[in-house]
Amino acid sequence: MKESVGKLKALLSVLKGRNVVIQTHNFPDPDAIGTAFGLQNLLKHFGIEAVLVYCGKIDKLSTKLMIDELGIEIFNAVERQTCDSDYIITVDGQKNNANFTDIPGTEIACIDHHPWTTEYHYEFVDHRMFGACATIIVDYYLDNDIEIPVNVATALLYAIKVDTNNFCRRVTEDDIRAFSALNRISDGKLMTKLVSNELELTDLRAYGAAIQNIVVYDIIGFVHIPFDCPDGLVAMVSDFIMSLDSVQLAIVYADRDGGYKFSVRSEMDEISAGEITKLALEGIGDGGGHAEMAGGMIPPSGKQELGHHVDAPIRERFLNAYKKLLPEDC
Repeated sequence: MKESVGKLKALLSVLKGRNVVIQTHNFPDPDAIGTAFGLQNLLKHFGIEAVLVYCGKIDKLSTKLMIDELGIEIFNAVERQTCDSDYIITVDGQKNNANFTDIPGTEIACIDHHPWTTEYHYEFVDHRMFGACATIIVDYYLDNDIEIPVNVATALLYAIKVDTNNFCRRVTEDDIRAFSALNRISDGKLMTKLVSNELELTDLRAYGAAIQNIVVYDIIGFVHIPFDCPDGLVAMVSDFIMSLDSVQLAIVYADRDGGYKFSVRSEMDEISAGEITKLALEGIGDGGGHAEMAGGMIPPSGKQELGHHVDAPIRERFLNAYKKLLPEDC
């Protein structure tokens, strides 16, 4: 029996007769939203209604366009409050992660593709290290011979495309299988529209700050964006810094609610982006993720530990973490 057949049966058994909420990570990106939307439609196929919620904001134009064009109904948890009796499925992340706000209800299930870090006990877990979390949902459809509607296929394909950086990052055979299936079903014109509208005019301000503020130590590039901007944009600037031929490790951070939001990229086999972020922010914040890409946060309380001139101590923390993680023979 294919893995996703048994997994789906187990998930449906856990959710039977319950009010179901699907929660994405805070400030959700296309992979989180596409995963949630695909799962919502899948559960509906079996007579289970689910509500999609998130915390934070959705302020990236391309993500808003995805939601509007595909008819995705997703609510801010402040506007659509959950209750203690709700069963919550966390997607594209795990309970107790820094980017998952605790909301009323019982976190009963988790579907995720990030390295496993939580000690929380879920009744159901589907954890597979695919390039995108949405690929897990596609597996459910394909292995159980369930038809994928055009709008759902488009959402899932866009999610996988974005999270694998156009199928250039952490791509697995399952991601390719998902692409092959979704590409035949999805709305090609809408995909082109989504892909060609990923940058806003106001985003150029963040790129300008990156060009003006970049500091490079050997192969490590640091950028402080001195204003708040969407998570997706911080990640795009991080990818932009990685395009420099002299940079193999990029640390980009932007002001966020009295603290800082981090996006880290690594193309070094010896240094995991997730490990260096977690180690560098230990004691003042939190972070983690994949070997190639990671995120992190420093809350206002952690910022106070850095003093008035934050850039130097942040760089020092990452440089020290780099030295600790770098093998002695390198």
